[in-house]
Amino acid sequence: LSWLRSELAPHYSSMGRPSIDPELMIRMLVVGYVFAIRSERLICREVQVNLAYRWFCKLGIEDAIPDHSAFSRARNERFREGDVFRHMFERVVEACIAAGLVGGDGFAVDASLIQADANKQRSIAGQDWRKDRDPQRSSRAVKEYLATLDDTAWGAASDVVPKFVSPSDPAAQWTGAHKGPAFFAYSDNYLIDVKFGVIVDVEASRSIRQAEVGAARTMIERTEERFGLKPERLVGDTAYGAAPMLNWLVEEKGIAPHIPVFDKSKRDDGTFSRSDFRYDPTSDVYHCPGGKRLGTSGTVHEGKTLLYRASKLDCDACPLKPECCPKEPSRKIPRDIHEHARDVARSFAGTEGFETSRRQRKKVEMQFAHLKRILRLGRLRLRGPRGAQDEFVLAAIAQNLRRLASFVARPPPAHATCIA
Repeated sequence: LSWLRSELAPHYSSMGRPSIDPELMIRMLVVGYVFAIRSERLICREVQVNLAYRWFCKLGIEDAIPDHSAFSRARNERFREGDVFRHMFERVVEACIAAGLVGGDGFAVDASLIQADANKQRSIAGQDWRKDRDPQRSSRAVKEYLATLDDTAWGAASDVVPKFVSPSDPAAQWTGAHKGPAFFAYSDNYLIDVKFGVIVDVEASRSIRQAEVGAARTMIERTEERFGLKPERLVGDTAYGAAPMLNWLVEEKGIAPHIPVFDKSKRDDGTFSRSDFRYDPTSDVYHCPGGKRLGTSGTVHEGKTLLYRASKLDCDACPLKPECCPKEPSRKIPRDIHEHARDVARSFAGTEGFETSRRQRKKVEMQFAHLKRILRLGRLRLRGPRGAQDEFVLAAIAQNLRRLASFVARPPPAHATCIA
């Protein structure tokens, strides 16, 4: 942390009472997140009496401990303006890379819901919430929310009006994804190297699929830019298997998607599904089970779908019509404009490499379990998008430091020989 003072120097005044050392506050926050101390007041009390914590914070026996209120001021002003937590996270990742804990050939991505500091009893209906309010007269969390309305991981992710909005933290998403009582939450997105489970990037987002996919793309691009790491394969669940995301991975990034395809084309009424039709890429037609051709006019519907239609004369004379299109004059097959990328993703399913990736995806799930059970980050203490981002980045720093310590631990000192 020797770089910290020079990084934050522009945010401190040369006049007045000397400021509290920023390195001391960062070290105390690291102690709190590594050892699951979820309160600044408790961190101050623990550092006051714990000699190991004092040693790590470079404090002597008689040195004073900063007041807990100093953390809030520093976090909301100097640390955020200087993006200190992000810089520290990247330096920890660089240390993991230097120690050989990052392979770089395979990444896994996933998101987990973290409960926000928002009360359902004080929420309002989504249609009653107004986005055109004056930011200058709003709280910090509301200002941060209004500043993210155009971001792909926040306001621009979806135009669907949520059922409830929390006035104290409007960026928190009302969700019932856990199949239990609904609650306000943020999504903690991790991009993990599958070699040793090191977190190479972390991002906060709204708790909806579109926002989580947007966060995944941001993390992949940022990891390539900051560390020069571009994986050969990306492991994820079906939430990342939509056609636009697969096309971005295959066509733009050249990354093999070891991801189940998000596909709703299978029919459950006993008639033929799209998989029963064979696509011929040479002539750009489908062949039905009866051997007839389905062609397309080339018109893209809703900006994403091509329709391949059979001839009505062929369907009227076909003995398989009751099993194909009993309620329609002819059969039509929708094909996404990014279907080639979906076919590439399907080609990996069932292979040995895909099964290996499925097992390796558990490493990101284990990190989320560790985050909630060991580090006790089941509920956020800070509000707003920046507050959620700060907590998630600090927790990721703590997890990477614990992993670095466990895999690259110093050997115990040799026992000194006693001389009688």
